[in-house]
Amino acid sequence: MAKNHTLLDETLTKWYDIRRGFIREVSIIPPSRLTFRATLETRSIMDIVHHVLELSIITVEELVRPDTNLERASLSQLANVYAPNITRADTQEKLVNLLVEQYRDAESRLQDFGELYMMQLVPKIDGSNDTRITLLQDAIQHEMYHRGQLTVYARLIGLEPAMTSDRHTAMPGTFNPDAIR
Repeated sequence: MAKNHTLLDETLTKWYDIRRGFIREVSIIPPSRLTFRATLETRSIMDIVHHVLELSIITVEELVRPDTNLERASLSQLANVYAPNITRADTQEKLVNLLVEQYRDAESRLQDFGELYMMQLVPKIDGSNDTRITLLQDAIQHEMYHRGQLTVYARLIGLEPAMTSDRHTAMPGTFNPDAIR
């Protein structure tokens, strides 16, 4: 990734780091366990990945519209419009490839629109207004929330989450407090 120069660059760099971590969590799950659910009422691991992809795609598609409006339809209706084939990603390889492709496409498109465009006010779901970049940051936080959910699922099936493993191995780009002593 390029050196940060703008708020948009910094936001996209943060998303890159979060997406990379999310992919790492998905990648440690044995393919046969992608349908694991913590309870019958919760999403499976695959469902969580589909959900993150749907929301990311919806967010980016709306952000690049001149008339951005996440209230134009329900999230399920927007998913049917913007991400109708997400569930075709039904293997670990397909999920990871789609996560990578979606991020690359989003980064390129958002960079093309530029920071000034991203600083414009647009309506939020609750009827208030905020900047496009804030809506993007909200979607990134949402993805990080679900990464945490995947770490719990990993523990429930007897795995060490990538987030924990990375800390122990001081993988470049991750936080390791022992490395600064």
